[in-house]
Amino acid sequence: MYLKVGVIGYSGDINIPKIKRIENTTIELGRMLAQKEHHILNGGRDGVMELVSKGAKEFNGKVTGVLPWDQEGNEYLDFEIKTGLDFSMRSFILLKSVDVVISLGGEVGTGIEILGAYAYSKPLILLKGSGGWTDRIINNLIEDKYIDNRKLVEAHIANSVEEIENILEKME
Repeated sequence: MYLKVGVIGYSGDINIPKIKRIENTTIELGRMLAQKEHHILNGGRDGVMELVSKGAKEFNGKVTGVLPWDQEGNEYLDFEIKTGLDFSMRSFILLKSVDVVISLGGEVGTGIEILGAYAYSKPLILLKGSGGWTDRIINNLIEDKYIDNRKLVEAHIANSVEEIENILEKME
């Protein structure tokens, strides 16, 4: 059974150090998701979104970009949803459309997406050591798995793409 997997994280030029540092892992994640025939949804632009899409395309994976405003998506997308909405609002469309969210690094937009996924009770997989808001959230989890005391949904911590794969297999 395939899952609709949202992948969130850093945006920006793929050559800036914080993105370059996780480039191989992000591409590997895209490859794994495609090999498992999961459908990837992301913000459709640059950074983590571009790299995971690139990895997925190496194995003919299906990738949908949920874009802000009227922006064009990266070259690896199969489908573009041009929401006409700002960055934060388009993220909520993405979150409502997925079964699970995987987070790598990220700035404030990713932080908003992590909290939104939790509020929508979407399972989260946080890649430890990827930086940004992903690691900030990991460092503040309650009982190492909840974002707040309501315990709406578990946030899983993964140390590698292989661990992400194992977590996803339990969700299928």
